[in-house]
Amino acid sequence: MSEKNRDRKRTARERLAVEREKQKAAERRRRTLIVAASVVCVLGLAAVIGIVAANAGKDDGGDSAGPVVAPSGAQGKDALAIPVGKESAPSTLTVWEDFRCPACKSFEDTYRSTIHELTDAGKLKVEYHLATIIDGNMGGSGSRTAANAAACAQDAGKFPAYHDVLFENQPQETDDAYADREKLFDLAGKVDGLVTPAFRTCVDKGTHDSWVDKSNQAFRSGGFTGTPTVLFNGKNIYQDQSMTPAKLKKMVEEADQG
Repeated sequence: MSEKNRDRKRTARERLAVEREKQKAAERRRRTLIVAASVVCVLGLAAVIGIVAANAGKDDGGDSAGPVVAPSGAQGKDALAIPVGKESAPSTLTVWEDFRCPACKSFEDTYRSTIHELTDAGKLKVEYHLATIIDGNMGGSGSRTAANAAACAQDAGKFPAYHDVLFENQPQETDDAYADREKLFDLAGKVDGLVTPAFRTCVDKGTHDSWVDKSNQAFRSGGFTGTPTVLFNGKNIYQDQSMTPAKLKKMVEEADQG
């Protein structure tokens, strides 16, 4: 092979190598643009979800959720706790819950009968705090609207029964069914004497929406990791993997004995 032919082939290989490098560089730029666009989309979606969550549950006719109106009998700091059980009970169970939260439903299904037994016996007092984290995570307003309805049930002296009905009939986490007030009224029909003009007005107007928002803010600033958060006499017991209804009952009975 002549020197001239070798130079020609070497030059061709060099041109091919340069072209390949250009193609690789172009492909890298394309991937970078796709990633950047994806990040922008994710951030944009997060912003939209944040806006939806911030405005979730507001009345259609107003720009503000209105003044903070605590439900009847609410106790504790800023009246954010709905109490169930006798005030004189020696032990207190503090429960933070979201009516759209599947883990909260699991807790309620497992511990409901034991908690009722202990509160009915005057051995345990439960302080329920309502949160709306699923609205923030999944979008929608069902957590907030259901929490307001539960607070309206507290005004009517029907909170424990309606609380249980909401968890027993909880929709899928991604289904914002509890944003539909008619759905909440239908479920309220399962509680004797709850569906009254006063209850309907309270739910329709979102009387306790701002109170629910304040409760959710307290949850977020409380350093809790999620719902449900369950404290027995101030100690977080939901994180105890060995906790069972029988163990909770034993703890309450031991505390009752002093």
